[in-house]
Amino acid sequence: MSVDLISESRCFDGKLGFYRHFSSSCNGEMRFAVYQPPQASHDSVPILYFLSGLTCTEENFMAKAGAQRLAAKYGLMLVVPDTSPRQTGIPGEDDDWDFGTGAGFYVDATVEPWASHYRMYSYVVDELPAVIAENFPVLPDKQSIFGHSMGGHGALVCAMRNPQKYKSVSAFAPIAAPMRCPWGQKAFSGYLGEDQEAWRAYDASELVKQVGYHSLILIDQGTADKFLAEQLLTDVFDQACREANQPLTLRYQQGYDHSYYFIASFIEDHIRHHAIALIEV
Repeated sequence: MSVDLISESRCFDGKLGFYRHFSSSCNGEMRFAVYQPPQASHDSVPILYFLSGLTCTEENFMAKAGAQRLAAKYGLMLVVPDTSPRQTGIPGEDDDWDFGTGAGFYVDATVEPWASHYRMYSYVVDELPAVIAENFPVLPDKQSIFGHSMGGHGALVCAMRNPQKYKSVSAFAPIAAPMRCPWGQKAFSGYLGEDQEAWRAYDASELVKQVGYHSLILIDQGTADKFLAEQLLTDVFDQACREANQPLTLRYQQGYDHSYYFIASFIEDHIRHHAIALIEV
């Protein structure tokens, strides 16, 4: 499970690195970013995964969210995978911005030709953590996950399906009920086929009624987000949590949109939410 360093920069007395490796899950090269806080130079540290949204790479969050200062403060390693395999040779993978390249949706595709490469769920939950544990000074039993939009969907699904692996979960403007929205329906039908029963395993609003999560879920959602009504359906997830008695802190932030300006405005609350679960703050 060797990794190749692409570039590295000093940041808040820690190190921000970009890496590539061969992924067996995705049957090709994958890239990811890691911020190692200064504490990692002498101790193993907890891990916080961030899953990005549609069209993003492993770089967007690291460049725009302002998370490194907080990760350094709390001694957390930040890990950000890419959002899909790339240059797989699958016909049409670059045709749409919301399907294929940059839009892996954190599912394990079961429909060919996507099934041979688009296995982002297994990559995030199983393969990448093993790569991180082998190559970086981390505490593998102390990890949490969060994300934005498509990545918020991914974070909620990964955490609820694997509560023993993730100490905490949060999301910014997640695609909260993908079975009911155009983005989700397009992705799920393309990657998973037309049997909607198979879709339920990747829908947070369905999962929370089936399995729930062991601790409080934090979600921030901007009221000026142009995708809220049609694509994100935060209210559906809110209602599902109420029905399942799942603890949820859902904060509607007045006037905020879907951008990284929104994420940067509330990133400190999310990092602290995870730090409390991962370490004694």
